[in-house]
Amino acid sequence: MTESKDGSSAHLRWAGAEVIAAETRHALLGPDGPFELTTEPVLGCPHTVFARRPKTLRETLNRHSADYRDLVFLASPDRTWTFRDALSQIDALGVLLAERYQVKAGDRVAIVAANSAEYALLMWATVTLGAIVTSLNGWWAGPELQAGIELTGPVLIAGDERRLARFDHHSGPAQLPVRLIDALVAESESYRGQVPAPPDITEDSPAVILFTSGTTGRPKGATLSHRNIINFGMVQMLSGALSAAAVPGAGDTAPAQPPAQTISILTSPMFHISGLVGVFITGAFAHAKLVFARPGAWDPAAYLALTTEHSVTAWSGVPTQFWRILRHPELASYDVSSLVSVGSGGATFPPQLVRDLHARFPKVRLGSGYGMSESTGLGTITGGDLFISVPDSAGPAQPTVEVQIRDEFGAVLGAGDVGQIHLRTPSIFLGYWEDPSATAAVLDEERWYATGDYGCISNGLLYLQSRRRDLILRGGENIYPVEIENRLLEHAQIDDAAVIGVDHPELGSEPKAFIVRSPGAQLSSAEVRDWCALALARYKVPAEVEFVPALPYNAAGKLLKQELERLEHKRRLNSAAPRRQPSAGR
Repeated sequence: MTESKDGSSAHLRWAGAEVIAAETRHALLGPDGPFELTTEPVLGCPHTVFARRPKTLRETLNRHSADYRDLVFLASPDRTWTFRDALSQIDALGVLLAERYQVKAGDRVAIVAANSAEYALLMWATVTLGAIVTSLNGWWAGPELQAGIELTGPVLIAGDERRLARFDHHSGPAQLPVRLIDALVAESESYRGQVPAPPDITEDSPAVILFTSGTTGRPKGATLSHRNIINFGMVQMLSGALSAAAVPGAGDTAPAQPPAQTISILTSPMFHISGLVGVFITGAFAHAKLVFARPGAWDPAAYLALTTEHSVTAWSGVPTQFWRILRHPELASYDVSSLVSVGSGGATFPPQLVRDLHARFPKVRLGSGYGMSESTGLGTITGGDLFISVPDSAGPAQPTVEVQIRDEFGAVLGAGDVGQIHLRTPSIFLGYWEDPSATAAVLDEERWYATGDYGCISNGLLYLQSRRRDLILRGGENIYPVEIENRLLEHAQIDDAAVIGVDHPELGSEPKAFIVRSPGAQLSSAEVRDWCALALARYKVPAEVEFVPALPYNAAGKLLKQELERLEHKRRLNSAAPRRQPSAGR
């Protein structure tokens, strides 16, 4: 986790091997080790890769579940599947898809549904055939679903009743089958005992299409390969092995008695990168148990109840969910003693949340990863002692990952300089489906991905500043909203906060804060500004403060600042519009 050798360039590579004891390093990373690293071409460019990696997702599931076939893999409210049951069901579904629906390698199978074990089984059956899971956003309206289907051209659409009802069956291609997932699982029972033919695919064949959030236009289909996902899983396994060995640099001391099986609740939507890796990584690499809640809005009480019922060992979610858990009035009444880790990805943890989680769960390992759909969630990671001591850092580079900070012309900046974050790893996506121009805009010839996020590198750690679109330019000064938001969330009477830039006739723009007060709080705008002024430069103090009942989030827990910007823009247009004067004589 060091900078370049001369210390002048903002370029991170994984350096965990440098602090591992020689015996452990040889056992894990040596020529006979399970995590031996080597350099090989990936799509024509040299990358650091794992020498002994599986080549397909199904090979991965077979390999890592072989000794655990009787452990529970999927637990829904009404049924459970052991690994043995799940593999049989996946094969039956695969034969059904191939024979009754003519699904073959390279075809797309579109899925739109709430999280469920049946959804997971269908995803596994699809990639087993070498076909491509097209994971449509379950929150989309009919026209958005139609656009996703038109872009990817699936041969089959599957979903649940609620979401399929939004799709106009008559506007789709003629004869395109549309089926309920539950009905497909029921149909597959007649194929039990049969095994689909192995597909003719490579590790760089596409496996999944995930749609971007669409904050800057129509959503694009980020296409992930088998290699992309498998590399992510190998990185997680190596990180776990380092932690279990309690080696220096692993982040903190491993639990004295690690759980026999990792048990987690699949919270993130399966059309989101966090939900995807929950299905394809957790079970396939860690023989873990995935628990599914009943469909519906996320509820902290239901989450805590499932934790107690299933002795959940790992929580994964976004900051908003963890705030709600910490503030739940009945938290102490639930048995969460099985909990070993709390982690997140895709949303930055405010430092105050890290402190509060550590205070409430002092023996639980905390962690947070920085990545995105286009990097299969891989990038940097922080956890354990480092997360607590430097909570505003996104951590060092993960294994196989390189990080660079570049200026607007593509030059690599110096350590400490703020610029756009670029990532390179075997987990970087293939590109945007049927959109070469959008792909070329973010992926260069050496397969460096331009994230669109701003940050800097210091002392071997990445620090996030903001997304490029969030940057506020005030009178020539750069303001990064996350810095203000972190300060706001340290206030005991603030539950949530977001900062955007609003137009100013002389300064260009200035910060405005949207605040969700804690229940019963009587906080004023002046008190908010005074609180910020105690820790921030004057130009960073919000010029305006607005109190709101809640902030807008999407299904993946990502704050939708564009909604706040849209509302603010509309409000200012209305206030600037000339008022109609009454006619004479009225």
